[in-house]
Amino acid sequence: SIIAGATAGVFVEAALYPIDTVKTRLQAARGGGKVVLKGLYSGLGGNLAGVLPASAIFLGVYEPAKQKLLKALPENLSAFAHLTAGALGGAASSLVRVPTEVVKQRMQTGQFASAPAAVRLIVAKEGFRGLYAGYGSFLLRDLPFDAIQFCIYEQLRIGYKLAAQRDLNDPENAIIGAVAGAITGTVTNPLDVIKTRLMVQGSSKQYKGILDCVRTIMREEGTHAFLKGIGPRVLWIGIGGSIFFGVLEKTKQMLAKKRPENHKSFYLKQ
Repeated sequence: SIIAGATAGVFVEAALYPIDTVKTRLQAARGGGKVVLKGLYSGLGGNLAGVLPASAIFLGVYEPAKQKLLKALPENLSAFAHLTAGALGGAASSLVRVPTEVVKQRMQTGQFASAPAAVRLIVAKEGFRGLYAGYGSFLLRDLPFDAIQFCIYEQLRIGYKLAAQRDLNDPENAIIGAVAGAITGTVTNPLDVIKTRLMVQGSSKQYKGILDCVRTIMREEGTHAFLKGIGPRVLWIGIGGSIFFGVLEKTKQMLAKKRPENHKSFYLKQ
């Protein structure tokens, strides 16, 4: 699970980073601010360095938690098991994902030229806490995001397998991942706007917190501002979900074949 999660996470970030950059710049632009379409790969190297361990941690927590909950709970509560496991995985990986996201979004918005410089200057100006700017808003977005996305994906797979009465193939896993990603990306976009604003504000402190950010955006830009970047976000997460879950399932299958026989049968049942 750790290897599969790390592999899938890196694949998605490397393939779709420019779309994520456009999304971030749209969300960060206040009022009628223009979005620059240069340097769409700014911060990719530093982001991959953080995504690798973050994705590994997420799947390393999610899979064991899911299995324990599925065994402990009645079969009709499988959705709750997937929701809970997704939230637990998100909470554990946030310790790495938040500083990675802060550095990435500051670079995407042109504040820094390199990841090492970003880390050094953020710590110098804002202290170590600056690397965890917007941590509350990140959890507010990512815990429901991870829980909903993985729950939708797992439930759709269960339903599809029951209807087809066979294991899913690679394209089917990818399509289900895309659907789960697109739905989740749409639902959580307002939370993503809040998170982006809090993470990129730096030492200027335009917003005092989550509630102040919400009030200020509504007062100065209107409620439609919470839909900023929804197009590229849904595109990014939809395609990203397809790649992530497709690579995840394929990697798990490949690794299962290399495991000792007594472990392989247990693994494939998952």
